[in-house]
Amino acid sequence: MALPQLGNWATPENIIAISQKAEELGYNSVWVQERLLFPLNPKKPYPVTPDGSLPEGYKYVLDPIISLSYAAANTKNIRIGTSIINVVYHTPAVLAKQLATLDHISGGRLDFGVGLGWSEDEYEATNVEFKNRGDRIDEFLKCLIILWTEEEPEFNGTYYKVPRSIVNPKPLQKPYPVITIGGFSPRTFVRAVTLGNGYNGITLPFDEMEGVIDTLRKSADSHNRDFSKLQIVCRSVPAIMDESPGGERTPLAGTPDEIKEDILRYDELGVSEIIFEFNFDPEMTVERMSDYMEMLAPS
Repeated sequence: MALPQLGNWATPENIIAISQKAEELGYNSVWVQERLLFPLNPKKPYPVTPDGSLPEGYKYVLDPIISLSYAAANTKNIRIGTSIINVVYHTPAVLAKQLATLDHISGGRLDFGVGLGWSEDEYEATNVEFKNRGDRIDEFLKCLIILWTEEEPEFNGTYYKVPRSIVNPKPLQKPYPVITIGGFSPRTFVRAVTLGNGYNGITLPFDEMEGVIDTLRKSADSHNRDFSKLQIVCRSVPAIMDESPGGERTPLAGTPDEIKEDILRYDELGVSEIIFEFNFDPEMTVERMSDYMEMLAPS
């Protein structure tokens, strides 16, 4: 379940309400995303909407790590996750410290979804070159893992350097939280099995989802990774209806029972977890989301 993080309903009170409601109803996890700014003259169109426009919700976005910390402090067992943090906006040393601390505060409940992002404006704002970003994230993750696992880590790379040091705390989860990696390029699927523990994407039509999972499986096989141990996390914007639309129904659009059937189908394909995302509905309220959560709650 995505936390109320975007737009007018992104408040501390609503974060508590939704995270506690999700835990009460038996949901596995709550999730956040990262967005730094809403460019007024974007260098590139938004890749999701047909006209390339940015969602209005992106004008007001709470910080992901602080939001998860708040959710963790007000829950006991539900897992907390990022889907995704654009890690190259950060430095490995700072993010390693923040996430290890969050893993301790939450009692070892953190799942870490990472990606590169698409906004050249955000790259400019963080003083990071947009080109070579694939090489940069590979090096970032290598450095992060060293910081999390070695007693006296040292790293000398092209983009990141850490002098030999003692860096604590280490994550509570061993060897470190599950890392899932987002993207669609061929390198993403190599990265997901060599530097990560799986894939972090979006739900697609069943045939396309099967193709993505097959690509990940082939990548795992070619890099001697056990595919069955990988996590596949997908974000979705469900459309809950009172009556079935019938015909060629879009997955996760229909009555609550139909959506639950779709979830089972994704599970059969190999999807580990689906994140329900309601942040992009400008009319969303915590009461309405609570109703949706009850309709779709795990049985």
